[in-house]
Amino acid sequence: VQLQASGGGLVQPGGSLRLSCSASGYTLVDYAVGWFRQAPGMQREAVSCINANDGTTYYADSVKGRFTISSDAKNTVSLQMSSLKEEDTAVYYCSLHTDIGCYPGFTIYDPDYWGQGTLVTVSS
Repeated sequence: VQLQASGGGLVQPGGSLRLSCSASGYTLVDYAVGWFRQAPGMQREAVSCINANDGTTYYADSVKGRFTISSDAKNTVSLQMSSLKEEDTAVYYCSLHTDIGCYPGFTIYDPDYWGQGTLVTVSS
């Protein structure tokens, strides 16, 4: 399985970015896909997760109302990020959960596969 995260970049506070996660070797809509992030010097933390088969979604409190996760196509999951803040600066990773689906409070121990990260920098 290869997961590819893309869409990161530099954006000003208040701006928007759209991250995408694509996969080869698995059909994402059959499983759960998550987004995590890791800021410099910090532990990796959960951001959002979608059970692609039924569309249920979960968000960390810090991003609720600002980020939206969606299953866009057969093998792509996106994370639309709006009203970005400097504290959203981090490397963002997508993940594939083949064993345990998404649930409230999902953790970094749930994914079975990780993609490489994409850097999001929010700065003026």
